[in-house]
Amino acid sequence: MIKAVIVEDSRLARIEIKELLRAHNDVLLVGEADSADKALELIRLVKPDLVFLDIHLPGASGFEILERLEHLPAVIFTTAFEHYAFQSYDYHAIDYLLKPIVPERLARAIRKACTHFGVNTTSPAGDDLQHRIFIKDQHKTWLVPLGNVRLFESKGNYVQVFFDDQNPLMLRSLQQLEDTLDPKQFMRINRQQIINLKHILKVGRTFGNRLKVTLSDGATAEVSRRQVAKFRERVELDKN
Repeated sequence: MIKAVIVEDSRLARIEIKELLRAHNDVLLVGEADSADKALELIRLVKPDLVFLDIHLPGASGFEILERLEHLPAVIFTTAFEHYAFQSYDYHAIDYLLKPIVPERLARAIRKACTHFGVNTTSPAGDDLQHRIFIKDQHKTWLVPLGNVRLFESKGNYVQVFFDDQNPLMLRSLQQLEDTLDPKQFMRINRQQIINLKHILKVGRTFGNRLKVTLSDGATAEVSRRQVAKFRERVELDKN
């Protein structure tokens, strides 16, 4: 078991990491801190094996915190900035995660940490996490099996996620999301929407030789003319 703490000044970011870590049985969370001073006190007190460490913190940077410690724990940096990645190697970081943290990327970092500490990495929860999506909408959070998601729809800088009887917004572009999804299960059918092919109830024709898809909740979405040929191929492949 890897004993870990979270050092992050954003309360919502701490919630996100904690929710994602719930699926990893190899990691035991033993504390959290929202500033440099509290982080130093916490790390010296509980002596964690691993720290999920933000770089921009009140009082000092994540790098300065490490420089003040007498005994260095392993570190997974969590930040919104790519340009610190090279510097992180000077601190023997196990990994470097960019926010918003996606479940499969965190799972990969945890596997690296398990290898580093010689911990068995066969946790089924870790594998299962790769098939879930973390959603944070204001003060509510969800960890949703991707199989339950029917539709992703672009809303400006956000994506609205439709699953069960919920439809929260998440701060991510549709393109960023598409890059993380299994193309065997999801398809972008037009500029605004990605559908789960497993939730298609029926397909009909509309004006202009376009296709209209009806999903399992009765909602409909139109396949753009540009995507019609690809959609036909994918649905046929899906039936095989």
